[in-house]
Amino acid sequence: MEDTPKNFIHAIIEEDIAPGGRFYGKTVHTRFPPEPNGYLHIGHCKALTIDFGIAERYGGLCNLRMDDTNPVKEDEEYVDAIKEDIRWLGFSWGDRFYYGSDYFEKTYELAVGLIKKGLAYVCQLSPEEFKACRGDVGIPATSPYRDRPIEESLDLFERMKNGEFKEGEMTLRAKIDLASGNFNLRDPVLYRIRYAHHHRQGDKWCIYPMYDFAHPIQDALEGITHSLCSLEYEDHRPLYDWVIENTDVPCKPRQIEFARLGINYTVMSKRKLRRLVEEGYVDGWDDPRMPTICGLRRRGYTPTAIRNFCERIGVAKVDSTVEYAFLEHCLREDLNRKARRVMVVLRPLKLTITNYPESMMEMFDIENNPEDESMGTRPIAFSRNLWIERDDFMIDPPKKYNRLYVGNEVRLKSAYIIRCTGYKTDEAGNVTEVLAEYDPMTRGGNTPDGRKVRGTIHWVDADTCVDAEVRLYDNLFSDPDPDGGDKDFIECLNPNSLEVLTGCKAESCLENAAPSESFQFLRLGYFVADKSSSPGHLVFNRSVALKDGFKPGPASGD
Repeated sequence: MEDTPKNFIHAIIEEDIAPGGRFYGKTVHTRFPPEPNGYLHIGHCKALTIDFGIAERYGGLCNLRMDDTNPVKEDEEYVDAIKEDIRWLGFSWGDRFYYGSDYFEKTYELAVGLIKKGLAYVCQLSPEEFKACRGDVGIPATSPYRDRPIEESLDLFERMKNGEFKEGEMTLRAKIDLASGNFNLRDPVLYRIRYAHHHRQGDKWCIYPMYDFAHPIQDALEGITHSLCSLEYEDHRPLYDWVIENTDVPCKPRQIEFARLGINYTVMSKRKLRRLVEEGYVDGWDDPRMPTICGLRRRGYTPTAIRNFCERIGVAKVDSTVEYAFLEHCLREDLNRKARRVMVVLRPLKLTITNYPESMMEMFDIENNPEDESMGTRPIAFSRNLWIERDDFMIDPPKKYNRLYVGNEVRLKSAYIIRCTGYKTDEAGNVTEVLAEYDPMTRGGNTPDGRKVRGTIHWVDADTCVDAEVRLYDNLFSDPDPDGGDKDFIECLNPNSLEVLTGCKAESCLENAAPSESFQFLRLGYFVADKSSSPGHLVFNRSVALKDGFKPGPASGD
């Protein structure tokens, strides 16, 4: 992290911790506060990379806090998943794990303190009346309850807590400025009544603090120095500061906003992702087409690739959209260095080497990764009967087709050069078998006589290979901006986002592939063993194709 370029957040923090700065002599302390109402997605990953990364860079601390102030949507399932995802990405919060609901008692006390200071009051406007009284640009908001006596508000607020009123009947509002041009300061609601079972507090509370009131208090109680959040909270910063200044909290955090991550061909609204899951458009939160961290993990993405992506797109002050192709580019970079090369035939076509002895079998040593010699080699069997890709043979090929057709030579990867001598078809004219002869002088694919062989294809031995199911994933959406305008994002779903191939032929070494283990299938792309894969039923997910036409530009700056 220390080697990553500086951004505007780094500049602010370095000024704050320099002599004479706001936090001089203090430890940089950040927090990542996800709401446990869904699974983390790639957008959250940018935020947590910033939060945890800032702490790493400056030798500071980062808290993990579940923002569970809303009792309706939280679930412990999501809490566990969030922890798992963050650990998988390589970040740690030590013993600094908290729930926003841990501070309900203190938050209530601080709200009472505001009432006593004459800075908050109980308002009885209904939701409809509240909206009607909010005013407009140049027109102040109004509330007939703004000058309610302090003692009366104290009494009503306690009765609200005791469950004496209906939902929507009363709220606690801050007394700030009804004429403010920033509508967030027009006496915002601090507490509302909600009769709902809380996943940790049970039925103890029937009033709950609004995020804009609870969050700065939680930051201050935890000793946070820098509260880093997305750009949507920029207009809320004056309210954040007002809460900090007017409540009796032990420290004064600084809020800094950065642009959210947008990626094309993707939606990152939790509500929309939940709809995809609940209505069966995808196979759960960890469907490999989902932008969730667990979905990307199942797709074969690595922590290194995701963190590199988040760091290289930079931290900006203006919202922008990043190409999904850049995320794929980062994955290829990482897997190119780490993944073992293997041969798998997805759409098998029988190849018979007619002049190869029927009872003979040879073993070839093939490199596991040309990028890393330390990964060694593996033995692979070769015999008369092989499988090749159906696309690697054509009866009537176009010009510049360098694979198999009658009379043409190709190199079988790391084995021999062969010449196609014929083929067989079924009654419908479909090719069922390709016939060829090998040149025994070209073992290892060498050409001692110097002749040129333009095509090299992969293959597997028919007698020793294992069957596999391979899932070819593509973008979940066919529209690059499924969230834009008035579109129904469901109508933008890509009907070809998943193709399942069965009866694929794989090298025998893959029989023991561990779930989540990644490979490069030669000429085809990078694939990962699915969590459901087992020796008796191999299942691989395509992580990303080999072709990479993406040219990364400069990282986003200030």
